[in-house]
Amino acid sequence: MSGVTLNKVIKRYGDVQVIHGIDLDIQDGEFCVFVGPSGCGKSTLLRMVAGLEETTDGQINIGTRDVTRMDPSERGVAMVFQTYALYPHMTVKDNMGFGLKMNGHPKPEIDKKVAEATRILKLEQYLDRKPSALSGGQRQRVSIGRAIVRGPEVFLFDEPLSNLDAELRVEMRVEIARLHKEIGATMIYVTHDQVEAMTLADKIVVLRLGNIEQVGAPMDLYRDPDNKFVAGFIGSPAMNFVEGVANGGNISAPGLGAHFDGLISAAYDGKRVSVGARPEHITIDPAGDTHTVEMTESLGGVSFVYLASNNGERVVVEERGDERSTEGAKVGIHIDASRIYLFDADTEARIRS
Repeated sequence: MSGVTLNKVIKRYGDVQVIHGIDLDIQDGEFCVFVGPSGCGKSTLLRMVAGLEETTDGQINIGTRDVTRMDPSERGVAMVFQTYALYPHMTVKDNMGFGLKMNGHPKPEIDKKVAEATRILKLEQYLDRKPSALSGGQRQRVSIGRAIVRGPEVFLFDEPLSNLDAELRVEMRVEIARLHKEIGATMIYVTHDQVEAMTLADKIVVLRLGNIEQVGAPMDLYRDPDNKFVAGFIGSPAMNFVEGVANGGNISAPGLGAHFDGLISAAYDGKRVSVGARPEHITIDPAGDTHTVEMTESLGGVSFVYLASNNGERVVVEERGDERSTEGAKVGIHIDASRIYLFDADTEARIRS
């Protein structure tokens, strides 16, 4: 197995540049997830690693090899796509072994590799079925099995679960996590779903408009975002942001119905800041009157309460326990100052005390 290194990688389509000098080091055996909104460049970057998109400038290394100008077949990668791309007239076994057969591998070798992939993915009972007789999750497992039999240095996944329903997505996340643990291969995974990213990744790369916003372990990004974009993207529901004003090292945040002392440098006096607070760090005070309950989204053991502050800003609060806030009720909210995040209103950069 091998790691992947990107050095000042650039992608242009004519005069339009979509990837802007990416530097990234993915360690051997690491599970790295590219995440970001549509159009951020995550799939383009993955396809550049695969060799399916030409690299305009910069260098891509897999292990010790410079693969920047190599054909996809020479790079030692295997890709799993959003669409399963299985041959409908072939059985599961034949689909998984077809690539090796076309490359002239002997039948005993193909059978051995297919048997190993089948064991890992628990597909033994489906080997003689055609794709039409499989569920969506089973088809994707066959697609992953086809990648496994190739024995690649790096596995690439391009939003492989987006065609599945919610229950199957959860099941397949578990399967992919178990697969990585068992075979220990380097994996790069693209998704727009930050829940997938948080669940699967050793390392998350947050992308926006062809640039890396932040790289880190899932909980590091959750606890210590560098800017407002990362703070709002990582975490579900998203972090709340309300307007604040700095004065004498203190922050006034009417949207949270609160005043926070000693959180910011006096250099910010009079300036607008964005005050961030996660739903799970806010508690509701039934005796207060700074917010109105607009809606409660009940998910069983946890609910999310959507509030409108007296100044018109909206806040989402996580609520646990048997009691639920009532629509239309006037309430207050409370948050520990140590749970507050501050961002420059103009640059969106994190303000650290």
